[in-house]
Amino acid sequence: MTAPVDPQPDPGPPGRPRRTRVVLAEVARQHSRADRTRAELAQQTQVGEALVRGLVRAQLALALRLSLVVAIGLGGLPLLFAIAPEVGAVKLFGVNLPWLLLGVAAFPFLLAVGWAYVHLAERNEQDFTDLVQRPER
Repeated sequence: MTAPVDPQPDPGPPGRPRRTRVVLAEVARQHSRADRTRAELAQQTQVGEALVRGLVRAQLALALRLSLVVAIGLGGLPLLFAIAPEVGAVKLFGVNLPWLLLGVAAFPFLLAVGWAYVHLAERNEQDFTDLVQRPER
């Protein structure tokens, strides 16, 4: 014969934490949507792979858009000077305009595009993090 189970947790000796019974259904209910999403990412399931693929796709699209800006901005200048030679003949401060634009102004332009890329890429990553950590509704 077995003795009846006491439903009250055993307080144990003083100074020690009380023991409690954990029911699997209660543990399963405590997990939020964010926990499940993080688990999907960590376990590399299809859902997790889709989330990461979406982030990579967003970062690639951003890189391609800004590459197009650089290609048009810097690549268009020689084309402009070839089509309109009078623009290429303009002198500022005793230096030809093409040298100023391609040799001096290109660097601040590239720094600005680089700053924009870093800022927008971090925003994409923050949006991804917010999506993963969003609580269940």
